[in-house]
Amino acid sequence: MSLHLYNSLTRKKELFTPIEPGFVGIYVCGPTVYGHSHLGHAKSYISFDVIVRYFRYLNYRVRYVQNITDVGHLTDNADEGEDKILRQAQKERIEPMEVVERYTRSYFDDMDTLNVQRPDISPRASAHIPEQIALIQELIDNKHAYVKNGSVYFNVSSYKPYGQLSGRKIDDLTEGARIEVKQEKNHPADFALWKKAEPDHLMRWASPWGQGYPGWHVECSVMSTKYLGEPFDIHGGGLENIFPHHESEIAQCDATHGKGFARYWLHNNMVTVNGMKMGKSLGNAISLKQLFSGDHPLLQKAYSPLTVRFLVLSSHYRSPIDFSNGALLAAEKGLARLHATVKLVRDRQKTAAAGEVAGHISQTLANHREKFAAAMDDDFNTPQAIAALFDLNRQVNTWLNSDTPLPVAALEEIDSLYRALGEAVLGLVPADLTAEAGDLTDGLVLLLIDLRQEARQNKDWATADTIRNRLHETGITLEDRPDGTIWKLNQ
Repeated sequence: MSLHLYNSLTRKKELFTPIEPGFVGIYVCGPTVYGHSHLGHAKSYISFDVIVRYFRYLNYRVRYVQNITDVGHLTDNADEGEDKILRQAQKERIEPMEVVERYTRSYFDDMDTLNVQRPDISPRASAHIPEQIALIQELIDNKHAYVKNGSVYFNVSSYKPYGQLSGRKIDDLTEGARIEVKQEKNHPADFALWKKAEPDHLMRWASPWGQGYPGWHVECSVMSTKYLGEPFDIHGGGLENIFPHHESEIAQCDATHGKGFARYWLHNNMVTVNGMKMGKSLGNAISLKQLFSGDHPLLQKAYSPLTVRFLVLSSHYRSPIDFSNGALLAAEKGLARLHATVKLVRDRQKTAAAGEVAGHISQTLANHREKFAAAMDDDFNTPQAIAALFDLNRQVNTWLNSDTPLPVAALEEIDSLYRALGEAVLGLVPADLTAEAGDLTDGLVLLLIDLRQEARQNKDWATADTIRNRLHETGITLEDRPDGTIWKLNQ
């Protein structure tokens, strides 16, 4: 099966065909850096991380561009309100660019912890002001934009396809309901390309229209096409950004050069809390740092980064996730089962005998690889891909528990498949499992296993049985085998 993806522009699944054979250009709207990243950010950037990883697994050369918005994103996500970064700077009583540096570092730290690979290019909006001014001037020259009182607006009436991505009609748009905005704009749906800076506005640049700052939408149009060209393959982002942000990006570029913009549009759904979108502006966000520490009233405990990653990938990128401790605990248990089997495979390699891999084992592994690929080829269906990985897990456990030990070559082939699917694509199975924070549980259980073994050697059967029974009550089963005792979570 060839890769098919859901294109938000055409509202259907389509066969993916790159513009340049063997190369994929991907642009994803990055964070506006005015606060710590939260679970909603994890949903978006883990989802696109796996998409990028899968293209590389398919041997595409990928250029992944994800911007940093450090100016121009206003509090109403359109043309009104305060600049989000400027407002945070005033709240913390520091310079706006101090806010940017602080939360950009925080963002990348959190993404590294979640095993999200860094983009190939992370351009900042404030570093591309000349290119934005040039694009705006082209739009003015082409009669697609006009200047009013030091601000520049895109004339949506001049671009007939406007609304093609969101399905909205210009006449039905009521954005900009304030009286003064209606008076300044030719049409309420017109959006800002450049905003005049008031005297006390700290973030400002010189332009042909006076001191000001760029609109949020024009930033992404410039940065995406600068590094990927026109048109490029894939534009991604959150579902909430379809309108007005992504709709306006298309209009700006296509109206300027007529070459088209992104060919495929991918949109991830959101994280909800009690059915409401999670977001910093809504006051219900759980930061990733709080998730990792457990320091939030909605959290029962701390959760490891890979548990959060497993939770995100357990839902399709186009489906929402409703936050709950129950969902996180289920993800934690599922991940532990996966890691326990992989760890056993790797431990067995150290002592296994030489020998050839049986043909049926290689064929079975190939079948599991194909099942995994079929799930990912169907619009990056990570829940089905994880299900395929657990089917593999069950088969591997059957082989490990059989009376015929697996030779080292077979164990290496199994481990190689885990590394390809579980790590290279899904990012869930690290090369060093002991580095995962959740292995604290593993260490504590192994300590209890050692204590139980000492009790058995001393013929203290009561203590040995008590350790086994108490672990079973907490959801952990011990299995005594000829090569030692292992533990697994109760099914």
